[in-house]
Amino acid sequence: MATDHGNAKGTTAHTEVDGHGKASFPPFEKDTFPSQLVSFAIAFALLYVIVSKIALPRVGGLIAAREGTIESDLAEAQKLKDESDAAIKAYESDLAEARARAQAIGAETRDRLSAQSEAERKKLEANLATRLAEAEKTIAATREKAMGNVKSIATDATAAIVHRLTGVAPDSKTVDSAVDASLKG
Repeated sequence: MATDHGNAKGTTAHTEVDGHGKASFPPFEKDTFPSQLVSFAIAFALLYVIVSKIALPRVGGLIAAREGTIESDLAEAQKLKDESDAAIKAYESDLAEARARAQAIGAETRDRLSAQSEAERKKLEANLATRLAEAEKTIAATREKAMGNVKSIATDATAAIVHRLTGVAPDSKTVDSAVDASLKG
């Protein structure tokens, strides 16, 4: 009997595979079509209610919250950008002010050092002028002294030359007047 029972199953399965029993796909059967339409309508209505009452409000709430977050982030970013622009302008004005002060300090220092340099230069020039005047006086005195010596040397040399050439000692007044005439001319 077990063998017959196994054969019956095997025969049934063999018959359906060969196409003898022709079992059709259940959604395409005419007998179950209206009940399937009702089940589909109920499932669609249930799905519609679930989506419209539960899922869509949650998604809409998330989208609205996200838009609010984005708007607040954009507003915060704009506020921070405005603050940074103001800080940059303040920095640039402070930098320009500092540059102007640095230039003023530099000009003041340059003028002060220039004035000090000019004062030292004038002081040195006055000192050099004084020393030059003293040197010129010393040179003039030395020249006078040398010229005095030159006159006496010239007078002595002239008297010696005349005495040697003529054998007679010349008169000192004549020699002095000849030397004076020679030195002046």
